[in-house]
Formats: sequence, structure tokens, C-alpha cells
Amino acid sequence: YGFINTCLRSLVVEKYGEETWEKLRLQAGVQDSFLTFEVYKDEITMQLVDQACKVLGVPADLVLREFGKYFFEFCKRSGYDHMLRTLGGNLYEFIENLDALHSYLSLSYQAKMLRFWFCLFFPQEMNAPSFRVEKNEDGSMHLHYYSDRRGLCHIVPGIIGAAALDFFNIEISMKIVNQTEEEERTGKKEHIVFLVTQTPVFPCKERNEFSSSSQCLVDSEKQSESQLNKEDLEKAKNTTGDRGNSVCPVKKSHWKTLRGIIALGKGKLLRGFDPVYPKSLWIDTKTFCNGLPFHMVFDKELRVKQAGVSIQKIVPGLQTMGISLDQYFRIVHPEVPFTISSIQKFINSQFVFQTRREMMPESWKQRPMLELRGQMMWMESLQCMLYLCSPLLRTLHELEERQMHIADIAPHDVTRDLILLNQQRLAEMELSNQLERKKEELRILSKHLEEEKKKTEALLYAMLPQHVANQLKEGKRVEAGEFQECTILFSDVVTFTNICAQCEPIQIVLMLNSMYLLFDRLTTVHDVYKVETIGDAYMVVGGVPVPVTTHAERVANFALGMIIAAKGVQNPVSGNPIQIRVGIHTGPVLAGVVGEKMPRYCLFGDTVNIASRMESHGVPSKIHLSSSAYQCLKHKNFEITERGEIEVKGKGKMHTYFLIRNKTATENEIMGRP
Repeated sequence: YGFINTCLRSLVVEKYGEETWEKLRLQAGVQDSFLTFEVYKDEITMQLVDQACKVLGVPADLVLREFGKYFFEFCKRSGYDHMLRTLGGNLYEFIENLDALHSYLSLSYQAKMLRFWFCLFFPQEMNAPSFRVEKNEDGSMHLHYYSDRRGLCHIVPGIIGAAALDFFNIEISMKIVNQTEEEERTGKKEHIVFLVTQTPVFPCKERNEFSSSSQCLVDSEKQSESQLNKEDLEKAKNTTGDRGNSVCPVKKSHWKTLRGIIALGKGKLLRGFDPVYPKSLWIDTKTFCNGLPFHMVFDKELRVKQAGVSIQKIVPGLQTMGISLDQYFRIVHPEVPFTISSIQKFINSQFVFQTRREMMPESWKQRPMLELRGQMMWMESLQCMLYLCSPLLRTLHELEERQMHIADIAPHDVTRDLILLNQQRLAEMELSNQLERKKEELRILSKHLEEEKKKTEALLYAMLPQHVANQLKEGKRVEAGEFQECTILFSDVVTFTNICAQCEPIQIVLMLNSMYLLFDRLTTVHDVYKVETIGDAYMVVGGVPVPVTTHAERVANFALGMIIAAKGVQNPVSGNPIQIRVGIHTGPVLAGVVGEKMPRYCLFGDTVNIASRMESHGVPSKIHLSSSAYQCLKHKNFEITERGEIEVKGKGKMHTYFLIRNKTATENEIMGRP
């Protein structure tokens, strides 16, 4: 179930962070989230566990044990601790009833959640593990764990240890004392035997008092017993309160005293409970078989001695007393051979029988086979086994498929209520599953929407500066901004007009695209802003829209990179590398957004015109600098040569320079190569 994988994800995220989970799931090749009641392939969980060991660098047994502890807390947070607390008054009873709980509650919503206690990674189609516990004389226990899977037994100490500490306030240690292949169960099963030892847990203060006052405990218990024999019930209750305050291990003394306060008749106090049995059984055979319509009695040879009326109706062969029970039924759970010795070994487990199709009447063989669920009770005096059971039915549809009716089930049998109640629960579960699927679909759609949003924003930020684009998205008016000093660069391709006249349009497009891709990458390397491209002209600016003091150096390094990059672009006419002219000027500009359809971030001012004149009056494969650009760069580790005065269209005579190289940066650094 997805609940298991969700719990594992929650453990990794909570203890190691979201990044660790992302790394783990990518290496395991699984999705990010799981539907609670969806059945997933078992390999997914095993891959997650295996990758968790590798990513975290922790042995598998420690990972599984830690998961067991966390899984218990996860179930508590999901609201199932109250139900689990009711399994038993001590750890032995708790473990003893694990199989019973799984069997009884497997029909409802909460049962599916609780089945994870027993399935431990096994989907519904797989057989759940079985538990069998034995008490030892020294107070320890042997827990037998039977499973279809190898290697998952280390989850058990984690879960059982967490439950023991939380429910019974005891710490336990579980050590594997035997690990074999179980021959008694169908197929080859793993059989793990744990030695379970218990240690009561006290608060620090009580623990110190307890270690130094063991004699106080003995004396106090004797005094309590004496008072209970002499005083009335009220005084015994008061003694219980006083004794709870004076003795360190409160729980033990408290309950021991309370068990003695049992009144039967008029004020009679007993130290324990002894049942009273009649000398003879006051019920006749007919009433017994009608009152318990689903029961069977069989001897050591599996010969049927007695059967309830409803089970006779469903399995007519049982009307012949003395027939062999295993001819008509097979044991579904637990998976043991159909022998008295095997049944006695698992007598505390819930037994599920299924009718054999070949023994049913011909007209019934198309029906689904009936399953019975109940408990075994060994009758020593008769040397027979009593099987008290009920039909294992989940819905009204299953009842109809077997051509049965509610009337076939005894009025006192809660199976009636379970069928009707589960009908409603199944509808609620289906609705819950649909909602969970819709939630997952919405999550995926939201994720895709976020990805598309990022793509849209990336495209928008490529057209406009980010802060300008954000203002436009918010519906705000973008005010024009004045920048006191920035550096503008223009470039164009030498003899571009002649190249266009001698080539196909597609060749021009390919040439410009390959060149602009290289230039665009350089804008990222040197953190300059690309203003626009018109034909073969390429325009960038440094210090706009974000003012920086190093605007001239950035644009200069960018220009050096352009000259190098252009050598890698082929002229489609001659086959030689293309040549470009580059012009740079530094000065003030006004910048703002113009237009509503396809808005552009444009620069205005005489600085733009002079930068354009530097490019148009430049020399092929040279970087032409104005005097203002030169003033910004002359003390910045650049090699610059003087060109002298030239006549500039619309500006008259201007003193200009050529940028040769960066004295401190290598070509790889200029190009942004590693």
C-alpha cells in the first residue's frame, strides 16, 4: 500500500531533509508521492529501502528497525493508537492478539490501515506474516515470526519496542535466537524466533528510590494485604491511594491491589476470579446447533462429530457425521497443514477455512467459495477441537453471490452488523480514494503549471529586465529612469549587405543565429544587458538597468569575447570566419519601456548615437573606443592603443582608441570556459 511508502518518505524527509529524499527516490526510480490505499509493486518499497541504506550509509537492519519505530509513531499520528491499545493489558497479550486483530478488522477502512502492522510491506494479495508468542519461566518470551519474505524481520523489533514503551512503559530487547526455513507452513517460509526480555521504565526519581528500597516494597505489600482482609471496601480504596504514594513501582502495586477489590454478593472480597461451572450442560443439542449455526467439532483424525445448521446447509456433506473435515475445507490462514498438531501450535490465531469447489454440488460450483473465520478451542476431556466461526463476508454483494441471506447468520453474530456497516464504509473509502486521486491529479497539474510559469517568466525576462517585467505583471506603470553613467556597445557584420545578396535567406538566418547564440552566452558570462538586435546589429549595455561601477570593464571584456567568438562563425559566401566591427561609448542615458504590444526596454540619449558612430566608423575585427570609454578603462589592466582624431558623422572630430586585450584575463576566462 502507498501508506507504507508515504511513511518511509515522511521518515526520510523529517530526519534527513527533502533533498535527501529527492536524491533517494531518483536513485530508486520512483515517484515523489503515493496514494494511501493504492497497491504498489513490492519492488518499489524494496528499492527505497535499498537506496536508503546506500544514501544514508546505514546497514539495512538499522534502517528497518528505525522505520519500525517511526511507523508506530506514524500510525499514532494517523489516529490508530487508541485501537491498538485495546489489544491487551500487557505485552504478551498485545502480541498474542496481533493476528486476531488483523483477521477481525480486515473488512473496514481502519483495518486496512492496521493491516500494515502485520503486512509489513506486503500488499493485500500477499500473505500477511503470523506471530506466535511463548512465555518462559524467567519472564522472557519467545516471539515466533513467520513471513513470506526474507530480510524484513528487523522491522518487528522497531514496532514492538515502540509499542511496549508507549503502551506498557517497559523497555524491551529483542535478539534473534533462531532463523530457519519453516517446513510446517505451505512452501518455504522464513521463521524467525526472537528472545524478548522486558525492563520496567521508571522516572529518574522513582528509579533511584526503587534501587535503594526493595525491602520497602515487600513490607508495603504485606501491610496492604493485611489491611484488605480486615477492613471494608472504602478503607481498602483509601489504602490503595496511600500505598500508591509510598511505593516506587506504582503501576504494579496499584493494579495488584485493585485486582483484590472485587465484590461478589454482599461485601465479599476476593483476591482473584474463579469461574463457576454447572455440573451438567443446560442446553440441548438441537438448541446448540441452531444457536451456533456456524460451528464444527472434529477429533484428532479430523472426523466431524458435530456441525451447526447453517454450515450444514452450505456444505451438505457435513450432514454425514464422521466424514473427514479436510475433504471439504482447506486452511487459508494461518498457512499450516490440516492436522491437529499444527492447529494446536497456532491455536491463538484466527483460522480461516475455505470450502473445496470439487466437493460442492454441481449446481453450486460456479459460485464463489465460502470462507469461514473463527477460533479453535481444544476440549481435553473429549479429545476434540471446537471451531467457532462466522462466514467471512465483506459486502452484501458477496452475500448474494453465495446465495445466502442475513437470516442465515445468527442474530447475536456481529457479522450481520459488519456486512451492513462495511457496505457504508466501502462507499466512504471509494469517495476518499477518488478525492485522493483528484488531489494527486491537482498536485501534478499544479507542478506542471509551475513549470510552465517558469518557462513563461524565463521568456519574459529574456525580453525585459526582471524588475521591469515584474512591475508589468503586477499591472504597474514603469517609469523611465535616468542613468548618469553607463557603457553601450554596438556591433555589426562587415560586408553584411554583400553576403545577403549572394546567399539564400536561410543561410543568413543560420549564420546570424549561430553568432547570436555565442554572443548571448557571453552576456551571461560578463553580466551585461542585451538591449536588442536589428539585422546584423547587436546592442548591449553595462550599468543598466542595474547600476554598477564596473560597467565599462564588463562591456570591454564582452567585446573581447565577441571578437574571439566571431572567429568560430563561418561566412556562407567565402567559407572564412566572419569579421565584425565593435564600437563602445560611455555616458548618461534615459531608459524606459515603450509600447504595449511587444513592449521593449529602450535606451535614449546622445550616448546611444555616439556608441553607434563608434561602431560604424570602426575597423574590422577591432574594438573602437570613444575618449570617455577610454577614460574609464585606462587604469583597469587593459591594453589600449590610440587611433587619433577622426571625422565622425554628425559629431565632427573625435579622439578615439582601439581596445587590444585584457592584460590579466586569459582567453578561457574571457569566454567563460572552465
